[in-house]
Amino acid sequence: MRLTSKGQVTIPIAKRERYGLQPRTEVEFIDTEGGLLIVPAGPERERDIRAVLERMRGSATSGLTTDEIMEMMRGEG
Repeated sequence: MRLTSKGQVTIPIAKRERYGLQPRTEVEFIDTEGGLLIVPAGPERERDIRAVLERMRGSATSGLTTDEIMEMMRGEG
């Protein structure tokens, strides 16, 4: 496999299927004596992400309705 200039690699489909790696799967990079190990993120990582999202819930209040925001985004009004 070749690393892109952005540090990305394509994981072959057979490997993605074998290890259950779906789009947007969180992964962890672990340094080992033999090299770099890429594994799906464990449940604790998912809990951390969920905790952050829960803390953020409702923090982006603007006092505008969804319709008002959509009008602003579309340049209406």
